[in-house]
Amino acid sequence: MRFKAVVFDAYGTLFDVYSVQHLAEQLFPGQGAALALAWRDKQIEYTRLITQSDPNPAKGSRFHQSFWDLTRLSLHYCLDRLKLDRSLGQDEALMGQYAKLSPFPENLEVLRRIKHHGLTTAILSNGSPQMLESAVQSAGMVGLLDHVISVDGLRLFKTAPQAYALVQQTIVLPLEQILFVSSNAWDALGANWYGMRTHWVNRQGLPFEALAPRPDYSGADLRSVLKTLELQE
Repeated sequence: MRFKAVVFDAYGTLFDVYSVQHLAEQLFPGQGAALALAWRDKQIEYTRLITQSDPNPAKGSRFHQSFWDLTRLSLHYCLDRLKLDRSLGQDEALMGQYAKLSPFPENLEVLRRIKHHGLTTAILSNGSPQMLESAVQSAGMVGLLDHVISVDGLRLFKTAPQAYALVQQTIVLPLEQILFVSSNAWDALGANWYGMRTHWVNRQGLPFEALAPRPDYSGADLRSVLKTLELQE
């Protein structure tokens, strides 16, 4: 077997970030999908602003905030941008839902299959440790992941190379024996640039990024990772 470890992105890959739209629609009829989409885009935009503007956080970060705080701030911005009222605590309800995002339906079985074959499993995520702990527990993934790696201590976010370097600091294997899996094309690209082998879960049927290189493997959902790992029955 050419891979001995599989490292997953969390948000968008294992946990459905757009599942919040169901509660958002209840709170703001007719605006649920728009809010969920804008919220995710602004959240990622904030991580990039901080990482690009504060490239030497070890010397004293001026701008860094946790992913949880950026998630809250991006929600507030989007509610204001869409002119949606949050005076009754709707934002807190949505943040509570974000802490317990729904997993994609095939994920648990895929993780069980990978663990059954003895591979090391891990998450590498922008999420803060508390966020990831809540999401893993809520999704029923406790015991299916050997490591949950947060970039929080770096005070930088993906796609900073230091984020991907955390994988080998945790899993002592040659880089070519580690498969990185993400549904975010920009994340797969960042991992490729770092030197990792990547599998892009292209749930939305999007074209490949115009920037090279393409991911080493791709598929429509997490089950496609089993084919890459040659674990299909």
